[in-house]
Amino acid sequence: MTTEMQEIAITEEKPLLPGQSDAVKDVEIAARMLLDQGQEHSVETPHGVLHVTVHGAGNARRPAILTIHDAGMDSKSCFSTLFKFEEMQEIVKNFTVVHVDAPGQEEGAAIYPAGYQYATMDQISEMLPAVLQFFNFRTIIGVGVGAGAYILSRFTLSNPEAVEGLVLVNVDTNARGWMDWAAHKLSNLTSSLTDQILTHLFSQEELSANTDLIQAHRERVAKAPNAINIELFWKSYLGRRDLCIERNNTFKCPVMLVVGDHAPYEDAAVECNSKLDPTTTSFLKMADAGGMPQLTQPSKLTEAFKYFIQGMGYMASSCMTRLSRSRTTSLSSSYSMEGSRSRSRTLSQGSQGGQLPPSPSQTMEVSC
Repeated sequence: MTTEMQEIAITEEKPLLPGQSDAVKDVEIAARMLLDQGQEHSVETPHGVLHVTVHGAGNARRPAILTIHDAGMDSKSCFSTLFKFEEMQEIVKNFTVVHVDAPGQEEGAAIYPAGYQYATMDQISEMLPAVLQFFNFRTIIGVGVGAGAYILSRFTLSNPEAVEGLVLVNVDTNARGWMDWAAHKLSNLTSSLTDQILTHLFSQEELSANTDLIQAHRERVAKAPNAINIELFWKSYLGRRDLCIERNNTFKCPVMLVVGDHAPYEDAAVECNSKLDPTTTSFLKMADAGGMPQLTQPSKLTEAFKYFIQGMGYMASSCMTRLSRSRTTSLSSSYSMEGSRSRSRTLSQGSQGGQLPPSPSQTMEVSC
């Protein structure tokens, strides 16, 4: 009887049907692909519908990472390179990542009719509370590029309790001056929308080199089915208001400003840094990064992002994998201080021993 029972148990462990194990593997692969692509949602807001893509379940006790892309881009073209980067996966698996597309900017978006009143930058920022409520997020870490950085800045000033940290790439918190307005009017007469967008996204050196990245984005914008929508978002960003940020009216959370060396918005990022609280602000100026550091230097930006998150008290045991593989990395650092005084030093980081995250008030020029 015992032997028979054992035989029955052994028999049940075998596949019931030929090829069943392959079917199970196919389901697992499909599930992984779905997780990688993210779950897409349409979120109703007071100013229209937002397309939102969510990756991972994360940790409910941690903030979600919420991204907003730049003008002339969507969430995929702006952030896929960074968030699919190998060393970024350590962060991705520990947080829920939420990519928000500005109205009408996602792939396959319906084209707005002639005369459509597109949302202002302020109104788009007012859409974000509905996103947090829809997914039941208590707080976020915002990651924005260009126009997205402006929108998140506006949102944070209005909702300081909802934002634990900000990563702002190519941020310009100022409204356009008269010179910028006149230059844009002239540009409208002499340049196509594609050229205007490329000049906004990339440095002159990159445009002159006409790299594969430039060519790919030129073709993407020029052939975009929703070109009308792209132009509306671009004009909305050009019509932004001054955020009026200053030392006594600034962000209440840690901020990391990121800009590429010789990027179109380098001066604007430097000016923004001068207005923020030096004890909670990091300024990362990346050499050889051009106008889109999240596309051209994802490894360096991932490393800096990990440091930033560690400084907020998350992922304390995370190791800097790229640094541990390299023999020596030099970070030329200057500490911002009140007044005109500042001091600088060079930190040499070897492969032996751990390193503490930089001080929140530190400015780093990364040339490694």
